[in-house]
Amino acid sequence: MDIVLLILGAILILLGLIGCIIPVLPGPPLSYIGLLLLHFTKFSNFSNTTLIILAIAVIIITILDYIIPIWGTKKAGGSKWGIRGSGIGLIIGLFFSPIGIFIGPFLGALLGEIIYRQYILKSDAKGKFSKSLKAAFGSFLGLLFGIALKIAISCFIAFLFIKELIINLF
Repeated sequence: MDIVLLILGAILILLGLIGCIIPVLPGPPLSYIGLLLLHFTKFSNFSNTTLIILAIAVIIITILDYIIPIWGTKKAGGSKWGIRGSGIGLIIGLFFSPIGIFIGPFLGALLGEIIYRQYILKSDAKGKFSKSLKAAFGSFLGLLFGIALKIAISCFIAFLFIKELIINLF
């Protein structure tokens, strides 16, 4: 049974790392579950404190992953239209992976902001595109920052997984 848990844990660690970039997969939670599976084998010796601290970190980063792009769009002067456009762009971008995952939210936020400023606000053309571009860039930076946080925690969990496995095997 230990070998099965070890293999499942390793698969979840890999899926967690992939999930840091592909938004459909919850990267850090999958990595954490992989670490938990290793914990229930004879190949590990994690303390409860370590597991609790990692669980809290994973929860916080998972929540921040949804908040940071929205915050980036708002901070850059974006509207709900830009935020929604970013989400739609992300979904469409999934079909054009891997580059679509990065370009999709940017273009979605840009189009959402242009539509908002043109048809909802009915603002004049002066500065409309630059404000829309700024909001889209904020969304893109938020997305990149969220990805960086997810990669950091998932890589740390993968490091702990490998380290613990090597220590207990040899």
